[in-house]
Amino acid sequence: MSRVAILGCGYVGLELGRQLAADHDVVGVRRSEAGRDAIEQAGFEAVRADVTDADSLSAVPDADWVVFAASSGGRGAEVAREVYVEGLKTAIDHFWSRTDAPERLVYTSSTGVYGDHGGDWVDEGTPLDPQTEKTDVLAEAERVARERPGEYGGHGTVARFAGLYGPDRYRLERYLEGPVTAGYLNMVHRDDAAGAVRFLLEGGHRDGVVLVVDDEPVEKWAFADWLAERCGVAFPPKQTTEERLADPDLSETAKRRIETSKRCSNDRLRELGYEFAYPTFRDGYRAAVDSYVAE
Repeated sequence: MSRVAILGCGYVGLELGRQLAADHDVVGVRRSEAGRDAIEQAGFEAVRADVTDADSLSAVPDADWVVFAASSGGRGAEVAREVYVEGLKTAIDHFWSRTDAPERLVYTSSTGVYGDHGGDWVDEGTPLDPQTEKTDVLAEAERVARERPGEYGGHGTVARFAGLYGPDRYRLERYLEGPVTAGYLNMVHRDDAAGAVRFLLEGGHRDGVVLVVDDEPVEKWAFADWLAERCGVAFPPKQTTEERLADPDLSETAKRRIETSKRCSNDRLRELGYEFAYPTFRDGYRAAVDSYVAE
């Protein structure tokens, strides 16, 4: 049994805690009272602390494994840097300076760090090309996660998540009503995002980066039509990338996101031996489709 601290115990962190709690001592960390309550409701120990405040982290018990899954709350690059880079440095320096220091860190990142690859495949060996201020921050945080624990004799792994979906994040209406923009979707169900982190921790895998994405990247138009067919509604209207980019109200960040297209490979995660609960969107969206049809 290991001791695990999940820093930033939100959408994926709560599920990770639930999965780990049967076999390990788990503590979830959130900076708000409501966040702490959510952890307690999930059934494991909760501590209120802020990753950017080393003094507050003193309330967190010693841990063998630290998972950094903090969120910047959808705010801009400046706040993202404060949390993902400076907060990560603060957390690493704090925990690894303890007498009973952790063995390893897993940092949860995003496939957004790849930038645009014109629909080609990317994997762990593909050079990063972040194309927004925020994804540039994420790339910098990945370097911190991989390198800084080693300065203390520890080890850091980056779990690079594709687009998360699952309970409360199916967004059926977005795809059923449209218009749907062209491009690829790379997805992973929340339970598999958490399950992959658990797998990396319990298996002691030492890869510097592991892509966490399901078996089947899918074109958005094809995905939307698949959903519509299963839900018994008309196919939604479609937009080309050029048509979407012509919107004068589109922000620069949104434009860059729309212009990035890639397919993410999970070959490495599969080679390590991880078995997906939801190998593709067809499995992962079944509950959402059934609920929609039953309404």
